This record gives sequence, structure tokens and C-alpha cells, in this order.
Amino acid sequence: MSESSSTPWQTSASRLNEGSDGNADQGLNDGELTEGLDLGFDGAEDILRVWRRGIRPDPDLTVSQWADAHRKLSSRASAEPGQYRTTRTPYLRAIMDALSPNHPAQRITFMKAAQVGATEAGNNWIGFVIHHAPGPMLAVLPTVEMAKRTSRGRIDPLIEDSAALKERVQPARSRDAGNSMLSKEFPGGILVLTGANSATGLRSMPARYVFLDEVDAYPASADEEGDPVTLAEARTTTFAHRRKVFMVSTPTIRGLSRIEREFEASDQRRYFVPCPHCDAMQWLQFERLRWAKGQPETAAYDCEGCEKSIAEHHKTQMLERGEWRSTAVSDNPHAIGFHLSALYSPIGWKSWEQIARDWLAAQGSDEMLRAARNTLLGETWVESGEAPEWQRLADRREVFAAQVPMAGLFLTAGADVQKDRIEVDVWAWGRGLESWLVDHIVIPGGPDDPACWDKLTALLAQTWTHQNGAIMTLAKLAIDTGYESAAVYAWARKQGIAQVAPVKGLEGFNRATPVSGPTFVDATVNGRKLKRGARLWTVATATFKAETYRYLRIERPSNEGRALGVADPAGTIHLPDWADSEWLKQLVGEQLVTIRNKRGFARQEWQKLRERNEALDTRVYARAAAWILGADRFDERMWRQLEKQAGVQTAAITQTAETEKSTEPQAGRITTPRRRGWKISTPRYME
Repeated sequence: MSESSSTPWQTSASRLNEGSDGNADQGLNDGELTEGLDLGFDGAEDILRVWRRGIRPDPDLTVSQWADAHRKLSSRASAEPGQYRTTRTPYLRAIMDALSPNHPAQRITFMKAAQVGATEAGNNWIGFVIHHAPGPMLAVLPTVEMAKRTSRGRIDPLIEDSAALKERVQPARSRDAGNSMLSKEFPGGILVLTGANSATGLRSMPARYVFLDEVDAYPASADEEGDPVTLAEARTTTFAHRRKVFMVSTPTIRGLSRIEREFEASDQRRYFVPCPHCDAMQWLQFERLRWAKGQPETAAYDCEGCEKSIAEHHKTQMLERGEWRSTAVSDNPHAIGFHLSALYSPIGWKSWEQIARDWLAAQGSDEMLRAARNTLLGETWVESGEAPEWQRLADRREVFAAQVPMAGLFLTAGADVQKDRIEVDVWAWGRGLESWLVDHIVIPGGPDDPACWDKLTALLAQTWTHQNGAIMTLAKLAIDTGYESAAVYAWARKQGIAQVAPVKGLEGFNRATPVSGPTFVDATVNGRKLKRGARLWTVATATFKAETYRYLRIERPSNEGRALGVADPAGTIHLPDWADSEWLKQLVGEQLVTIRNKRGFARQEWQKLRERNEALDTRVYARAAAWILGADRFDERMWRQLEKQAGVQTAAITQTAETEKSTEPQAGRITTPRRRGWKISTPRYME
């Protein structure tokens, strides 16, 4: 060993007592560390410095303290890039700190409005786990595709922009890095991202930490293996009191909302803030946000203590002085819950004026009101499932000027297969999903009678006349597969996918995708089992039943209003004068009821009020057919194209009334226009 390699060690021995921050370590000295060691070699000083750093305990940080020290917000994922500051959203401090290992809570529920920073709080927790409390962690998004987008758009920037995380998670491009899109390995742990629709991903590993994001958007079952929340939580069993489950979501429908159910089972904490005038502590409620009629820019909050108006510029100070308070007692001492509305959104995010504007804009539309209640107030929407009175519907029956009234632009049908018959209802659809019952057909014979299927086949070619004179056929027929599915699949295969869509009704609400598919199922044709022989669409019948009842309650314009040109509201259902009392009773033959289980949790389900309800079922299937055609997503160009078919082409029919082509369908065809310069393949069912 040369002198040059040993001399530097002797002259710099005092540095052994320095911490990484340059301060002297009181518990160790160089004699204790170097006794009996031969340190006369190159790099000895560096080895010892790393050794000292390794045996020093990690700082006792909470998640919020870690975020303030280490979290950097990327411009790729944040509107306010730079160093994370908990003071920007003070209400998140207690929520994040409850996720820290030294906090006794094991289940943390956060029911919230949009734009309050909840997702970043969850990302801070992920960063804290990687850096300070390593262990297996499972992050669950509604779908695997959303998990991939979250990984690219949020988790990757989280790691890349925070130096403390970047040195612990190797780049994905490195060989054997253990870093893929849905899996991030780090010393002492691993982060796995998956979708609630993947049972395989939910049972892939034990997990000490589970982050359940947007749980109200989860499917009812993961690959038909059970509730995804239950499957994910089962991964934490072996970690006992050391586990942490963080459940976050904007709520949806009362009785069906997972996040509301968990919040109500917790201690229900709300953020109390002081009035700047009287210091009365209160949690902000939408009912106390007031503004002059038609002037949302005047929105201010009325204190419940002194009744004085609070201008929004006081909000920053109010949030800084706020505190979380429990408003209920939880049966589980380790379960806590937080609720927050958009009224707490910090200055520069969602203003009180914008909340007032959004609320005013939602008036008159149940769909917009539901979205406002969920995203602005962070509260569930109460679905009205009380059946309308059939006598009231009878009084509102109309005399149509033609088989298909003027505003009806395309036709769909719903077919309900019974033991001795097939019942079919034909509906016309217009802008805003306004609809008209065009025809009610009962085909006797049942699924065992070949003649019955022949008549149903003939129905696909039947025509109805538009008020302008255009000839229309069915754009799509949805047929239920619940009874004699083999016979239905066999018939549907013969007809092809152009006009026919076999459907299967599923209980439960799914407003995001009320119709999903198609999926391939086995079919038996002529005694032979064909693997993946039929295409099947699944329909969330509860969603369309609730929509139908809501549309039936829409108030019509008065005669004076009609005289002034006031149009029927979007969604209005028009019933013809020939609809008899039995059919009307079938249409309102169910009601939505709330049922509580043994644990007291509520759920909603549709129950029959009478034995026969074919009219409601066929309406749901016809509505599903319209959804499959894309009516919920038609743009202005498509609606104009349908109007042109019903109107402009009528003139051509009149001029060529004596030609054979005058009897061919001229309207209600769902087509995709070709774009100049591109070759677009149009599916046969859209031709």
C-alpha cells in the first residue's frame, strides 16, 4: 500500500463524525467505528461514510412532511408544477398523515368532489412508501387501461421528478430493472398497478398497502369472481395491524355507491373552518352558498353563526385555520372517513362563482344535476324509482300524424322471448333521445316454433312510413337471450350482425357503459356446439329503467308554449293513442327499492309490481339497440344526415312514386361518411 493511499485517510479522520448534512454525530466517533479495521486502502473513507448513513435511522416523517420535502410536481401531470406544498390544500394534511405508519388508522376513506387534490395525496403516499416505508403496495384503478394511463401520466413523472425516488426505482429501459408499466420494484418493496376489472391482478400478491382509486367506477364484479374491493383488501390479511387501505372516489348513486357506504361506516369527519367575522367553526354546505338571481358572480357563503356574507377571498385563511372533526362514531376504531366538497377548492381552482354557474347550467336536466351533485358537492344522487301512474300516461297519449312522426329519425326494436310468443316493440328516436312508440307486435308460437322465427325474420324487412313520406326499416333489433338462449343465438347467427344484437340483461347500474361488448359466447346450432359462435351484448338494465322512468316524468310544454314554438324537452317519451291500458301497466310494472343487508349497508334493486312487464323490458332492449348504434354519441353531422334522409330524400320519392325504388327504405340509415383523402372501411351494419 503506497503512502498516497493511506495518508489522506489519516488527515481527514474528523470527517467521520459528520452526518450527511455536515453536523456532528453525537452517538459515534471514529475510534468506535475504526477499531480493529485496516482502513489503509483507496475508498475506505467513502465506504465508511456510506456505512454511517446506512445505520442512521430514517427521519420520523409523516406523508405530508415527506411531500413538502421531496415531492416535485411535473408539468406533465400538474397545472401547478414545482415543489409540492401542503399549505396549498391544508385539508389534505390530516388525510395524508393518517396514511403514515405511526397513525393507528388502517382503513381511510375519502369521499370527495372533483378538483380537490385527492389523487396527488395518493401519489404522495406512493412516493412516501417507496422512500421511507417500503413494502408491497397495490394500486387499483377502475380498469387495466386506466392503470396504464396512470402509470405513464402520473407515476412515471412522480418518480422522475423526485430525486429521492429516482435513485430507488431503476429506469424501465434498464436491463433487469424490475420497472415495467404496471410494476415498479424498489428496495424493500414493489408497487403493482392493476384494474378492478382484472381478478388476476387483484389476487396477484400480498400487499401491506392498498390504494383504491375511484372505487365507484369499479365494476360490480372482477371477471365474475366477486367484489373488486373485497378481493383487493383480502391481499392485506397477513399484515394485520400494519396494513393501510386508502379508498378514494367521487360518489355516484345513493344505495349503490361504495365510497358512501364506507364513509357512512366510518367516523364521518368533516372539515370545519372559522368564519372570518365571528370565528364560528362550521363545515361548508352548498345550501349556504348564496347569489343574486341570475348573477352567479355574486356568489358568497352565509355564515351559519352570524349570518354575515363571507367573500371568497377569505377562503385561504379559513382553510389554513380549519380542522377535521368527527361527526359520527365508527364501529371500527381503525376506520376513519373524510368528506370534502368543491366549496373547499383553493383559490385559483374551482371558484364559488364557477360552482354557482355549473349548478345553474344543470337545472332542467337530471343527468347534469346528477353530475353536479357528484362532482361539485361530493354527494350521491338519489335515483327516483317510483313508478309513474299508468293513468297519467294514458292521459298523455297522442295521435301521431304518421307511423313515424316528423322528429323520428331512425328505428330500433326490442324483442322479448317468452314461452309461447315473442313480443316486439318498435321505437323511433330523434335528437336528444326523444322517442316515439311506433309499433307493438306479438308473434305467437314461441322459440320452439320455426314459423315464429320466420315471422321475426320478416320483421327485419318490414317498413314504416315517416311523416315526410320516407320509408324506414329497423336500424337495429336487440333480442333478449334470457330464455332459450340457444334458439336465440342460432337465429341471430343466421341474420348476421347488421340488424340483430343478442343482449343479456344484468342487474345493477352502470352509467359509464350501460351496454358493453360484444363478447363471443358458445352457441349450439343444429345440434353442434360452436365455440365463440355468437356475439353477445350485456345491458345494465337498471340504468335504462331509471332513465325511462325519468323521461316519463318530463313535463310537456303547455298549449300556449307549443303555439310559440316551444319544443319538447330532450328525452321526452311519446306514446300513441292505440297503446292500451295493459301495455301501459307493463311499462310501469316495476319500482326501484332500497334494501339493507345484515350489516346495514343499502343497495338498490328493481322489483316487479305485477307479473307481466314485457313493455318495460322491450323498451330497455330498444334503448340498448340505440346505444349500440351510437345514438348517445352522434355528432351534429350525423343528426343532420339522418334529417336529410327523412326530409330531402322524400322529395325524390314523390317525384319517382311510380318507380320500383319508391318502396325501398330511404331514411333512418346509420352510415359513416367517408373522409376525403382517406380510405375508410364502413362496417356492414352501418351501411
